[in-house]
Order: sequence, then C-alpha cells, then structure tokens
Amino acid sequence: MRIKLDENIPTSAAERLRSADNDVDTVADENLSGADDADVLRAATSVERLVVTLDRGFGDIRAYPPGSHGGILVLRSADQSPAAVASDLERLLTEVDLEDLAGCISVLRDGELRVRRPRP
Repeated sequence: MRIKLDENIPTSAAERLRSADNDVDTVADENLSGADDADVLRAATSVERLVVTLDRGFGDIRAYPPGSHGGILVLRSADQSPAAVASDLERLLTEVDLEDLAGCISVLRDGELRVRRPRP
C-alpha cells in the first residue's frame, strides 16, 4: 500500500509500516509540514496514497468525500502518544488489509474501525 503519514504521526510508525511492505512517505519528506489539510490530501491523492493522520478534520466526508482521494485513515484514540499510535497501527496491520481502505474515509477509535466507502 502507498501511504503518506501526516506530520502528527510519529516517525516510528513509518518504520513499522515499511516493515509490513508498505511504501511510506511523510508530510515532512515532501516539505509539507505546516501545510493545510487540503494541500496534504492533494499531494497524497496525486500519487494515490492513503493519508494516515491524527487530525479529525480529515474525517469530514463533506469536505473529503470517499472516492475523491486515495484514502484517509484517522486515528482517534484518547491517548495519542507514540506508543498508543504504534499499538493502533500494529492492531490494524494484523486485522485489516490496508488496501481495502483505498478511496475510503476510515476512523479508528478505541479499537473500532469505521469505514465510509465510496458510493457505487
């Protein structure tokens, strides 16, 4: 899976996702640190990457309708420490094929994954 990590995701997440055979780049890698959400999503969409973020704004289906981008995964745990983010990603990697999230808006909250898919 092609993934772009938002600037609020710990760099250790990139290493873990790469070890699971994902193609990962980061907002910082592309000098997009501080860019607004629309610019980050536009950059990710142009190369068909799933954006992984802690930013709840990306979960707005009115602003980012499913199917209009490469996919968005919002991690919404109460604890957003690097260890908690790593735990959430680890759980996802063992339970979900990230390819299934392409084009969707997905929100992982307290261990439960909600996926909004593009309409047919």
